[in-house]
Amino acid sequence: MNTITNAKKSTKLLDTRGIAQIGILSAIAAILMVVEIPLWFAPSFYKIDLSELPVLIGSFAMGPFAGVIIELVKVLLYLIIHGSSTGGVGDIANFVIGCSFIIPSAMIYRYHKSKKSAMFGMAVGTLTLIVVGSLLNAFVLLPFYAKVFNMPLDALIGMGHAVNPSINDLNSFVMLAVAPFNLLKGVLVSAVTMLVYKHVSPILHNKMGRK
Repeated sequence: MNTITNAKKSTKLLDTRGIAQIGILSAIAAILMVVEIPLWFAPSFYKIDLSELPVLIGSFAMGPFAGVIIELVKVLLYLIIHGSSTGGVGDIANFVIGCSFIIPSAMIYRYHKSKKSAMFGMAVGTLTLIVVGSLLNAFVLLPFYAKVFNMPLDALIGMGHAVNPSINDLNSFVMLAVAPFNLLKGVLVSAVTMLVYKHVSPILHNKMGRK
Protein backbone atom coordinates (compact mmCIF):
# COMPACT_ATOMS: atom_id res chain seq x y z
CA MET A 1 0.00 0.00 0.00
CA ASN A 2 2.81 2.40 0.88
CA THR A 3 4.48 1.62 -2.45
CA ILE A 4 1.32 2.50 -4.35
CA THR A 5 0.90 5.73 -2.35
CA ASN A 6 4.52 6.76 -2.97
CA ALA A 7 4.14 5.99 -6.67
CA LYS A 8 1.06 8.22 -6.87
CA LYS A 9 2.91 11.04 -5.07
CA SER A 10 5.88 10.72 -7.45
CA THR A 11 3.52 10.85 -10.45
CA LYS A 12 1.83 13.95 -9.04
CA LEU A 13 5.25 15.54 -8.51
CA LEU A 14 6.02 15.15 -12.20
CA ASP A 15 2.75 16.64 -13.47
CA THR A 16 2.59 20.10 -15.01
CA ARG A 17 1.75 21.85 -11.76
CA GLY A 18 4.51 20.07 -9.84
CA ILE A 19 7.11 20.92 -12.46
CA ALA A 20 5.98 24.56 -12.49
CA GLN A 21 6.22 24.79 -8.69
CA ILE A 22 9.70 23.26 -8.71
CA GLY A 23 10.76 25.72 -11.40
CA ILE A 24 9.43 28.76 -9.54
CA LEU A 25 10.92 27.73 -6.19
CA SER A 26 14.27 26.93 -7.85
CA ALA A 27 14.34 30.35 -9.53
CA ILE A 28 13.57 32.13 -6.25
CA ALA A 29 16.26 30.09 -4.51
CA ALA A 30 18.83 30.94 -7.21
CA ILE A 31 18.05 34.66 -6.84
CA LEU A 32 18.37 34.45 -3.05
CA MET A 33 21.68 32.62 -3.50
CA VAL A 34 23.09 35.71 -5.23
CA VAL A 35 22.14 37.93 -2.27
CA GLU A 36 24.96 37.22 0.17
CA ILE A 37 25.54 38.83 3.56
CA PRO A 38 29.02 38.92 5.17
CA LEU A 39 29.36 37.77 8.76
CA TRP A 40 31.28 39.33 11.63
CA PHE A 41 32.74 36.08 13.00
CA ALA A 42 34.07 34.53 9.77
CA PRO A 43 36.46 35.52 6.95
CA SER A 44 35.01 37.56 4.09
CA PHE A 45 34.65 34.56 1.78
CA TYR A 46 31.98 33.14 4.10
CA LYS A 47 28.73 34.91 3.30
CA ILE A 48 25.29 33.75 4.31
CA ASP A 49 22.22 33.58 2.09
CA LEU A 50 18.66 32.31 2.47
CA SER A 51 18.54 30.23 -0.71
CA GLU A 52 17.55 27.11 1.26
CA LEU A 53 14.27 28.80 2.27
CA PRO A 54 12.33 28.05 -0.96
CA VAL A 55 13.97 24.61 -1.07
CA LEU A 56 12.79 23.75 2.43
CA ILE A 57 9.30 25.07 1.76
CA GLY A 58 9.12 22.96 -1.39
CA SER A 59 10.41 19.93 0.52
CA PHE A 60 7.74 20.30 3.18
CA ALA A 61 4.99 20.75 0.61
CA MET A 62 6.07 18.16 -1.99
CA GLY A 63 8.47 15.85 -0.20
CA PRO A 64 12.25 15.38 0.11
CA PHE A 65 12.66 14.17 -3.47
CA ALA A 66 11.22 17.46 -4.73
CA GLY A 67 13.58 19.29 -2.38
CA VAL A 68 16.60 17.56 -3.90
CA ILE A 69 15.43 18.54 -7.39
CA ILE A 70 14.86 22.16 -6.34
CA GLU A 71 18.31 22.22 -4.72
CA LEU A 72 19.91 20.86 -7.89
CA VAL A 73 18.11 23.26 -10.23
CA LYS A 74 18.96 26.13 -7.88
CA VAL A 75 22.67 25.38 -8.15
CA LEU A 76 22.47 24.96 -11.94
CA LEU A 77 20.64 28.28 -12.33
CA TYR A 78 23.20 29.98 -10.09
CA LEU A 79 25.99 28.64 -12.31
CA ILE A 80 24.24 30.07 -15.37
CA ILE A 81 23.67 33.46 -13.70
CA HIS A 82 26.87 33.83 -11.71
CA GLY A 83 29.32 31.25 -13.05
CA SER A 84 31.79 29.35 -10.88
CA SER A 85 35.19 30.37 -9.55
CA THR A 86 35.93 26.89 -8.20
CA GLY A 87 35.51 24.73 -11.27
CA GLY A 88 32.18 23.50 -9.92
CA VAL A 89 33.67 22.00 -6.73
CA GLY A 90 32.20 24.65 -4.45
CA ASP A 91 28.85 24.36 -6.23
CA ILE A 92 28.73 20.58 -5.82
CA ALA A 93 29.57 21.08 -2.14
CA ASN A 94 26.77 23.64 -1.88
CA PHE A 95 24.36 21.05 -3.29
CA VAL A 96 25.53 18.34 -0.88
CA ILE A 97 25.45 20.65 2.14
CA GLY A 98 22.02 21.94 1.16
CA CYS A 99 20.66 18.40 0.82
CA SER A 100 22.11 17.50 4.22
CA PHE A 101 19.77 20.11 5.70
CA ILE A 102 16.74 19.60 3.48
CA ILE A 103 16.44 15.80 3.41
CA PRO A 104 16.36 15.09 7.18
CA SER A 105 14.02 18.04 7.77
CA ALA A 106 11.55 16.98 5.08
CA MET A 107 11.67 13.26 5.88
CA ILE A 108 10.81 13.83 9.54
CA TYR A 109 8.03 16.29 8.68
CA ARG A 110 6.64 13.92 6.03
CA TYR A 111 6.37 11.13 8.61
CA HIS A 112 4.07 13.19 10.82
CA LYS A 113 2.94 16.58 9.56
CA SER A 114 2.70 18.87 12.54
CA LYS A 115 4.36 22.02 13.83
CA LYS A 116 6.24 20.00 16.43
CA SER A 117 7.62 17.50 13.90
CA ALA A 118 8.55 20.35 11.56
CA MET A 119 10.56 22.00 14.33
CA PHE A 120 12.18 18.71 15.28
CA GLY A 121 12.96 17.97 11.63
CA MET A 122 14.60 21.34 11.12
CA ALA A 123 16.61 20.91 14.32
CA VAL A 124 17.91 17.55 13.07
CA GLY A 125 18.52 19.09 9.65
CA THR A 126 20.50 21.93 11.19
CA LEU A 127 22.69 19.52 13.16
CA THR A 128 23.29 17.47 10.01
CA LEU A 129 24.09 20.68 8.14
CA ILE A 130 26.69 21.62 10.76
CA VAL A 131 28.37 18.20 10.68
CA VAL A 132 28.40 17.78 6.88
CA GLY A 133 29.38 21.41 6.29
CA SER A 134 32.24 21.19 8.80
CA LEU A 135 33.60 17.94 7.36
CA LEU A 136 33.41 19.16 3.76
CA ASN A 137 35.11 22.44 4.61
CA ALA A 138 37.88 20.76 6.62
CA PHE A 139 38.71 17.97 4.20
CA VAL A 140 37.59 19.25 0.78
CA LEU A 141 36.77 22.93 0.40
CA LEU A 142 39.48 24.69 2.41
CA PRO A 143 42.33 22.54 1.01
CA PHE A 144 40.86 22.97 -2.49
CA TYR A 145 40.58 26.76 -2.17
CA ALA A 146 44.14 26.93 -0.89
CA LYS A 147 45.30 25.06 -3.98
CA VAL A 148 43.15 27.00 -6.46
CA PHE A 149 44.20 30.40 -5.11
CA ASN A 150 47.80 29.25 -4.79
CA MET A 151 48.15 30.00 -1.10
CA PRO A 152 49.05 27.83 1.89
CA LEU A 153 46.20 26.63 4.07
CA ASP A 154 47.76 28.61 6.91
CA ALA A 155 46.99 31.78 4.99
CA LEU A 156 43.26 30.97 4.99
CA ILE A 157 43.46 30.15 8.68
CA GLY A 158 45.25 33.47 9.18
CA MET A 159 42.24 35.22 7.61
CA GLY A 160 40.10 33.56 10.24
CA HIS A 161 42.55 34.56 12.96
CA ALA A 162 42.30 38.19 11.84
CA VAL A 163 38.56 38.06 12.54
CA ASN A 164 38.75 35.89 15.65
CA PRO A 165 42.12 35.60 17.48
CA SER A 166 41.00 32.25 18.91
CA ILE A 167 41.27 30.71 15.43
CA ASN A 168 44.80 29.29 15.22
CA ASP A 169 44.51 26.05 13.25
CA LEU A 170 42.15 24.10 11.00
CA ASN A 171 40.18 22.61 13.89
CA SER A 172 39.54 25.96 15.55
CA PHE A 173 38.70 27.47 12.15
CA VAL A 174 36.01 24.85 11.61
CA MET A 175 34.69 25.06 15.18
CA LEU A 176 34.64 28.87 15.45
CA ALA A 177 33.84 29.93 11.87
CA VAL A 178 32.38 27.12 9.77
CA ALA A 179 30.16 25.48 12.42
CA PRO A 180 28.63 28.79 13.65
CA PHE A 181 28.10 29.82 10.02
CA ASN A 182 26.04 26.70 9.28
CA LEU A 183 24.26 26.91 12.64
CA LEU A 184 23.18 30.48 11.91
CA LYS A 185 22.03 29.53 8.42
CA GLY A 186 20.01 26.58 9.68
CA VAL A 187 18.38 28.62 12.43
CA LEU A 188 17.53 31.56 10.15
CA VAL A 189 16.06 29.40 7.39
CA SER A 190 14.11 27.35 9.93
CA ALA A 191 12.73 30.44 11.67
CA VAL A 192 11.59 32.11 8.45
CA THR A 193 10.09 28.83 7.22
CA MET A 194 8.02 28.55 10.40
CA LEU A 195 6.75 32.09 9.85
CA VAL A 196 5.76 31.77 6.19
CA TYR A 197 5.03 28.11 5.49
CA LYS A 198 1.39 28.02 6.62
CA HIS A 199 0.69 30.99 4.32
CA VAL A 200 2.50 29.49 1.31
CA SER A 201 1.42 25.87 1.80
CA PRO A 202 -2.20 26.31 0.61
CA ILE A 203 -0.93 27.81 -2.64
CA LEU A 204 1.45 24.91 -3.26
CA HIS A 205 -1.28 22.39 -2.41
CA ASN A 206 -3.85 24.32 -4.47
CA LYS A 207 -6.22 24.09 -1.49
CA MET A 208 -6.81 27.20 0.58
CA GLY A 209 -6.92 26.62 4.33
CA ARG A 210 -5.20 23.25 4.23
CA LYS A 211 -1.58 22.50 5.26
